[in-house]
Amino acid sequence: MISVIVAVRNGMPWLEEQLRALAEQQCNEPWEVVVADNGSTDDSRLVVREWADRAHMIRLIDASKVRGPGAARNAGVRTAEGELLAFCDADDIVQPGWLAGHVLALADAEVAAGVFDVWSLNGRVPPSPPTPVIIPDAMSQFGFLPAGGSGNLALRRHAFEDAGGFAEEMMTGEDIDLCWRLQLRGHRYVVNADAVVARRDQRGFKGVYTRFTAYGRCGPVLYRRYRADGLRRDLTVAA
Repeated sequence: MISVIVAVRNGMPWLEEQLRALAEQQCNEPWEVVVADNGSTDDSRLVVREWADRAHMIRLIDASKVRGPGAARNAGVRTAEGELLAFCDADDIVQPGWLAGHVLALADAEVAAGVFDVWSLNGRVPPSPPTPVIIPDAMSQFGFLPAGGSGNLALRRHAFEDAGGFAEEMMTGEDIDLCWRLQLRGHRYVVNADAVVARRDQRGFKGVYTRFTAYGRCGPVLYRRYRADGLRRDLTVAA
């Protein structure tokens, strides 16, 4: 079985679009969607329950005990039934073939980073040809190991548990940290171009400012964690 983990905190109005896209996935493997609610105060929990009544593979768990995206995802994994794990965000939209693509990639790897369509949900003109991108591009930013974003990441449970899951104390960059720990422990990492997610940008000055401020702060955290492994010092942004 493959378990899809969706961490959410106040995911409306976009959450319902993601749940619809997940419910419409076609996959030969049995699968489930675990929505880990991290203390929502909007209608997110109600909407998930409504979708769970319509789509048997969707279920809601309370992941509000510890705040943060890493903690919510770890809580989701603890209740998940699958030996394969996939992660996506509540405000994005997985594309057709996303789940099947990750299942195929994990047949030959322990960690698979999917790619992102960054134009469809953001009013941008796609490149020609429209080529999805890997986010974050940690290899070029850090000159270290590659890493995938938690909005489109899949891995085998044994690798996830071997690495200890997401670092719950990190509010940003926890996906880079996990990918690096996995590779340093010898787990095979691949980029999976067959698993595409349409990514939604932050809107408004406050959202953009908050996100990039957090990214800037996590660079030094990553440096302290990985300087002994060869991470260079000149970090400016983490995703």
